[in-house]
Amino acid sequence: MSAFAIILVLLWQNASADVLAHLKAGSDALSQRRAADAAVEFRKAAEMAPGLPAAYVGLGQALMQGGDYQGAIAPLKRALELNADLPGANELLGFALLAAGYAAEAIPHLEKAQAFDGLGVAQLKTGKFAEAVASLQTALAKRPGDVDLMYYLGRASGLLSQQSFEQLRATDPESARAHQILGETYAVLHNSTGAEQQFEEALRLRPGTPGLHLELGQVYAANSQWDKAEQEYRAEARMQPGDAEAAFRLGDALLQEGKVKDARRELERASTLAPGMADVLYAVGKAAALDGDQATAEKAWLAVLKIQKDGALAGQAHFGLAGVYRGRGEAAKADAEMKEFQRLQKAGR
Repeated sequence: MSAFAIILVLLWQNASADVLAHLKAGSDALSQRRAADAAVEFRKAAEMAPGLPAAYVGLGQALMQGGDYQGAIAPLKRALELNADLPGANELLGFALLAAGYAAEAIPHLEKAQAFDGLGVAQLKTGKFAEAVASLQTALAKRPGDVDLMYYLGRASGLLSQQSFEQLRATDPESARAHQILGETYAVLHNSTGAEQQFEEALRLRPGTPGLHLELGQVYAANSQWDKAEQEYRAEARMQPGDAEAAFRLGDALLQEGKVKDARRELERASTLAPGMADVLYAVGKAAALDGDQATAEKAWLAVLKIQKDGALAGQAHFGLAGVYRGRGEAAKADAEMKEFQRLQKAGR
């Protein structure tokens, strides 16, 4: 039962027969998505019974259904003046205010209604990023997979992060963390020189900061400076031997340099630290194949395909398996894998 239907059940008993007829006609029109007709009926009911909150709630809902959020605000406010605890009215008013751009005014109504989806958006629009993240997480837990909630949660999280970074830089612009943030910004902008300088300064100020060597290594890897990338990844792996990403990045750099056995060792270590990661398993298979261990390569690439059926990584796994089977003289299996590789290539264009 909708919020408005509940209101009608509670309040129709106090309406006259004529008013009741208009309320019912308006409710029927609402359910049939005839917003203009519904608004006419509820206006008549409000004129006949100006002290009846249900008429104003119905009018507000009809106007909202027709897209007139600004027009819905006044009748919904009137309904709450008549009954401050009217079920559903706070939620409707909150959403009407939010849709009309009055985010700050919408917040107390959405809070009272515990409408966390609209509340999170209103908090986001008013710069209350931490509160918005909490509200949107609550809403998403109730509606997992809602892409709009995912979008707003991502935006709120990003803005909260940006706000925190700005506060950090304002507090101590010459700190290691401030230089790290600048380095990350330059890296996003593909300014490798600026990123390198900032990360190196951050490491000079705080040499033991986790993650800095990894980020600097990424700058070098983006420019195919694999020897420098290896050096940074190795430093990170020494500092954090239990970090799967550091082991994976080091293994990948070693593989790019042709240091197959060393690469395989690091990649297998990464797979042990973080089992079931498709990109790590693919790299393990590649290193094993280059090391002449076709059985391990086959096992790793089949494991990739259990995790990912589509996409570029799956395509590369099929391509690798085709090579393994062709090397064994299993032509039919090799052809089947190549067909899957070609299919995924076409799908990705």
